[in-house]
Amino acid sequence: MNPETRVIQAGRPHTGPVNTPVYRASTIVFENLAEFDVGKDHERHTLTYGRYGTPTTFDLELAIAEIEGAYAAALTPSGLSAITTALQAFLRPGDHLLMPDSVYGPARRFATEFLAERGVVTDFYVPNDLAALRRLLRKNTRVVYLESPGSLTFEIQDIPAITAICRERGIITLADNTWATPLAFQPLAHGVDVALQSGTKYLVGHSDAMIGTIACTESAWPYVATALTSLGICVSPDDAWLASRGLRTMGVRLQRHAENALLVAQWLQEQPEVQRVAYPPLPGDAGYELWRRDFSGASGLMAVWLRHGYSRDNLRQMVDAMQVFRLGGSWGGFESLVFPVAPEQSRGQAIAPDAAYLRLHVGLENANDMIADLKAGLKRLHAPS
Repeated sequence: MNPETRVIQAGRPHTGPVNTPVYRASTIVFENLAEFDVGKDHERHTLTYGRYGTPTTFDLELAIAEIEGAYAAALTPSGLSAITTALQAFLRPGDHLLMPDSVYGPARRFATEFLAERGVVTDFYVPNDLAALRRLLRKNTRVVYLESPGSLTFEIQDIPAITAICRERGIITLADNTWATPLAFQPLAHGVDVALQSGTKYLVGHSDAMIGTIACTESAWPYVATALTSLGICVSPDDAWLASRGLRTMGVRLQRHAENALLVAQWLQEQPEVQRVAYPPLPGDAGYELWRRDFSGASGLMAVWLRHGYSRDNLRQMVDAMQVFRLGGSWGGFESLVFPVAPEQSRGQAIAPDAAYLRLHVGLENANDMIADLKAGLKRLHAPS
C-alpha cells in the first residue's frame, strides 16, 4: 500500500468500531492461573496490567510499526522521553555517543548532563561532514545519533552513508524523524536501527496531546523493550486515542503543510529583509539535493534569518502583532506559529551570528493569509522602536 493508505488502514480492526475505543485500565483479572501465566509475557500485546498497555495503545503501536516498516514500536509520554528511553536502552558507563551539533536542545542537555554523570562521553559532529564524523569515532562508540533536518538550522544528513559507516563497526544508529514523519522519510529503510518521533507534533496534529514513538529493527527491539519495562514507561490511553485519530489524517495534513510551506519559503526568500530561508525542499537550500534524493515529502517547519541591523525591539514589534502566525514554542499542529530563537546558544560549532532568527511553523491556513501576515510583520521591522 501507499503511505497515504497505510495511515488509514494500519492498526485498525476490520470489524467493530472504526476507531479503537479508549480502554482505561490498571488492574486486569484472569479466570485461572494458566491464563495469568500466558499474560506475563508483556511483549505479546496481551492485556495484563495497565502499565503494559491496553487495546488502545496496542493498536497504535501496531500502526506505528507498520508505517515505519519496523519489527516493533512502542509509545512513550513525549518525544523527549522517546529519545531518552532509546538512548538509555543502548548506552552503558564507558560508552561513547556521537550526536550532530544541530541536535534538539533537550536531547543535547540529556547527553551532556544526565548521561555524562553516568559515565557516557558525548561528542558532537558537524551534521553534514562525513569526514569529521569518521574522525570522531572511537573503539567504544556505541551509538551515533542522527536528526535530519537538524533542529533550528535544518541541515540534511546523508543518512544512508552514515548508517553504512556505523554498520561496518557494529554501532547502533538512532534517528529523530519528527520533521518528516515516516510518510516523508523512512529511517529504517535507510539503514537506521531505531526511529524516533515526537508524536506530539504531526502524529497528534491538533496540539492537544503529548506522545512519543520508538520504532525498531528486530535486533534493536529487545534493548528497547527492556528499557521500557525497567523505566516504567507508559502512555495514557486517552492520549494514545488522540494520536490514533490524528494518524488517520496525517497524510492529507502533511501535504497541505508542505504545499503552504514551499509557497511561504519562496515568497520570503525574495524579501529584502530576509537573509536566508532554511527549508530543505526549497531549491537552492544547502540540503536540497539530499532531500530530493532521500525524502518523498516534507512538513511545515522552517527557519528564517533576517538581515543584520534589526534589534530585539524591532523583532518584538514584528511578532507581537502577528495575526496568523501566533507566538508559540511547539509545532506540528494545524496552526501557524512564529518563535524567535538563538541557535548559536546551543552549539559547540560556531555559526554565523545574525541579528534575528525566526522559526516558523506553516500551518493549514490559506497561504495568501500567511504571506499577508508576514508582509505586515516585516514592514513593522522598520518602524521606530
